[in-house]
Amino acid sequence: MNQSKNNDKTANINNKAVNKDEDQNTSSVISEDNKKNETSLNDEENTHDEGNFDVSVDNKDEIQNEVKDLKDQLLRALAENENLRKRTSKEIEQIKKYGHIGLIRDFLNIVDNLDRAVKSSAQDTQSKMDTKNLMDGIEIVLKEMNSLLEKNQIKKIEPLHEKFDYNFHQAMFEAPSSDYDEGIIVEVVQPGYILLDRLIRPAMVGVSKGQTKEKEENEEKNE
Repeated sequence: MNQSKNNDKTANINNKAVNKDEDQNTSSVISEDNKKNETSLNDEENTHDEGNFDVSVDNKDEIQNEVKDLKDQLLRALAENENLRKRTSKEIEQIKKYGHIGLIRDFLNIVDNLDRAVKSSAQDTQSKMDTKNLMDGIEIVLKEMNSLLEKNQIKKIEPLHEKFDYNFHQAMFEAPSSDYDEGIIVEVVQPGYILLDRLIRPAMVGVSKGQTKEKEENEEKNE
């Protein structure tokens, strides 16, 4: 009887030991599983963080490129505006200098007519008092007009006996001459005018052909 009780106690003790070992093993397995899970979670978090870091670097490069492009566009726009300002300023300066050429060109016709009237009246009717008074008035007006031209830096071109220059002269005819070499202006039909360095109207002139007869005779002798 006592021996049976002892055997039962021994069995209970052994069972408790076995259960304890199983609980420890189970706890160990659970602990290891938890560690593995924590490691896995940490790895995933690290991977996620690394991905975020890469994305932020890419965004930074993209932003820097956009800033660079915008800066280049701004510099180009500033350069274009500066060029436009310079061109506009130059055009305004040109208009100030030469914008009234058309008006001056029309005004010159009046000057020419007055000049012709003075010359004609002086030759034909200088002896009459009324005509003389008219002449005096026309001369005064003509002087005022010429003074106005000079004030506005408009110069008359009267190239008599000068070398013909197609930049300022327009040939109306050619005439043989024993007194002047070929290409010399022998008559000014109508004077020209120049504003600063720009031609308003060329001078209408007659040009010498030189000693044509003597040239022809010399050519015939040489033949």
